[in-house]
Amino acid sequence: MKKHSFQEFTLKPELLQIIEKLQFKTPTEIQAKVIPAAMKRKSIIGQSQTGSGKTHAYLIPLFNQLREDVKGVQFVITAPTRELAMQIHEEVKKMLRLAQKEKEITAKLLIGGTDKQRMMDKLKETPQIIVGTPGRILDMVKQEALSIFSASAFVIDEADLMLDLGFINEVDQLLIRCKSDVQLLVFSATIPEKLAHFFKKYLENPLHVKVKQELSPETMEHRLIPVRHRNEIDVLMQITTVIQPYLAIIFTNGKEEADKLYAALNERGLNVGLLHGGLTPRERKRVLKDIQSLRFQYIVATDLASRGIDIKGVSHVINAQLPKDENFYIHRVGRTARAGMEGTAISLYQEDDIRLIDKLEQKGLPFIFTDIADGEWREAKHWNKRNLRPKTSSNAETEAWKHVRKNKKVKPGYKKKMKQEQEKIKKNLIRKEKRGR
Repeated sequence: MKKHSFQEFTLKPELLQIIEKLQFKTPTEIQAKVIPAAMKRKSIIGQSQTGSGKTHAYLIPLFNQLREDVKGVQFVITAPTRELAMQIHEEVKKMLRLAQKEKEITAKLLIGGTDKQRMMDKLKETPQIIVGTPGRILDMVKQEALSIFSASAFVIDEADLMLDLGFINEVDQLLIRCKSDVQLLVFSATIPEKLAHFFKKYLENPLHVKVKQELSPETMEHRLIPVRHRNEIDVLMQITTVIQPYLAIIFTNGKEEADKLYAALNERGLNVGLLHGGLTPRERKRVLKDIQSLRFQYIVATDLASRGIDIKGVSHVINAQLPKDENFYIHRVGRTARAGMEGTAISLYQEDDIRLIDKLEQKGLPFIFTDIADGEWREAKHWNKRNLRPKTSSNAETEAWKHVRKNKKVKPGYKKKMKQEQEKIKKNLIRKEKRGR
């Protein structure tokens, strides 16, 4: 693939200086495809995984068209979670600081969990850049503390997560209040059907940029540990004896599971943090601050941390429970092995997870089947489809014999008749099993 440079995008000289100070050497694939099209004011749907450089793929062209002599909102950036909005706002502030434009251009962060009246007071001087969650921005618009009609560009970041969390209606309400020719820059890891309908409403002939999702960087290893009849907590504690993480995220499939696991690990003496959508804004802010100050070596989290929050320095991802969907597996493990660094993904698996593992293996993901003995990694056997899957043709034989009627009076040819009946029942069992897959 041809290597691009930021110089070829005909950006303003001061913006090239910012890029140099940010220490960006060459644009990432999503940046190389989005920046030139966004500079021509095209509306774009960008599909790429977390960590692909998409935040600057839209910030760079937007900063290029930013005018300090024009008052009023020039662009709006929406994100599905407070934490993600805060991180984007930090990047905006950093670029303004590097450009030495903090006084001339103002950027405001509008998120829930903060004092509404204070926020309205701060909006008396209209900012040129708005970053926030759709609900709080809409709240400020409805209170007439803010007008976004002057915005020339509108960003929807993590659009599929926005849909999952139920914020797409607020985005819809905001877009109704924008100019009909507003430039829309939408970024999403996946494009569900409901989202496709939403795009048709607002986007006319958008440029669809899709960056091939890299299943796994070469610097990441994927280990699978069978739980079998063991206690999940015991297995996790064994894992902590063989790894020395800089920071490890332990993923669960929901808030209740996260709470239980957090309590159990704390009880075992592990210094661990907790992060999920059920925490209050204040609690989430405190946990993130503790993570940044390296108070924890382990964090128990839900999928909120795989997409809605960017946690730096993750060396290990541990799936206490594997997700049901392969995309969620990719999002989770994508928190480690970033920017050329090494990373390890360790997943506990049960019999129910075989189908997911099978799908990921078929896509070329290299799993290491492993276990722990005497505080060391030990090679384990690859899972066996035939033994693990219930009622397959191999054990249908045994199952069928259970249903064969056994006559007390033995007649000539009884063995042959029983065998025929067994074969008939076996075929029916196999047919039912195939239909149930």
